[in-house]
Amino acid sequence: MSKFVVAGVTGHVGAVVAGDLLAGGEKVTVIVRDTQKGAPWSARGAQVAIGSLDDAGFVAATVKGADGLFTLIPPSYGAADFYGAQRQAADGIAGGVKAGGVPLVVLLSSVGADRADKNGPIKSLHYAEAKLRETGTKLVVIRAGSFQENIGGAIAAAKQAGIFPNFAPSADAPLPQVATQDIGHLAAKLLKSPPARAEVVDLVGPAYSARQLAEKLGKALGKTLPVVDIPPAGHVAALTQAGVPPQVAEAFAEMYAGFAAGLLTPKGDRTIQATTPIDEVLPRLLG
Repeated sequence: MSKFVVAGVTGHVGAVVAGDLLAGGEKVTVIVRDTQKGAPWSARGAQVAIGSLDDAGFVAATVKGADGLFTLIPPSYGAADFYGAQRQAADGIAGGVKAGGVPLVVLLSSVGADRADKNGPIKSLHYAEAKLRETGTKLVVIRAGSFQENIGGAIAAAKQAGIFPNFAPSADAPLPQVATQDIGHLAAKLLKSPPARAEVVDLVGPAYSARQLAEKLGKALGKTLPVVDIPPAGHVAALTQAGVPPQVAEAFAEMYAGFAAGLLTPKGDRTIQATTPIDEVLPRLLG
């Protein structure tokens, strides 16, 4: 029986990773910020470590003796310094991995993380990948494409204004989108059966255009949703109007521009095709 540590279990991906490992009979320690969030995992047989990923000492103590760690960089959208909080988390994780001596790390990253700039929030993942490589651990990076669950951000506009906002250059150009459950399943497999050496895996999901997404969401809501294209000059304003903090809105606008310019594309060592259709994800998002 192997021992694994899993971060991000209060989110879509980490919950699947920990669930798969527990179902397979592995020993699992989950990282959470407070006791209440850890209670359901304790009931399922996991050990619970309460602390923060930006605390290198806590991370080191938690991963010591483990066979592998699954981690991600918490979004920190509400932080006063978005990028600073992301780097602090990456430093804490890397410092803990090095001090704790964990031999294997599976990191959730993103397409475009090969770049240090012109990729918005993804630049934090570029930084995290680099810091973890410096530790000497075997680093397996999952660079996922856009999450299918991101369509959840359009639900309010669909319900209240009857529209589907589109930030892509074309409403008819299909873009790969992966279900978070597929990311979690892959991460658990990589922890239990890691590759012979460090590698970057591009995880690509089914491709959908904004118009197709509007049709699927509209059908689920019982209404027709016209696609409203948001021009690049209006990206920041549209996001902040929707409640996104200004620094985060600017970061996402930069990311949209990077995708539009063709700068953010899969460049890993190998590509895996995920298969879950968004039709399976939508009902969960709509409750």
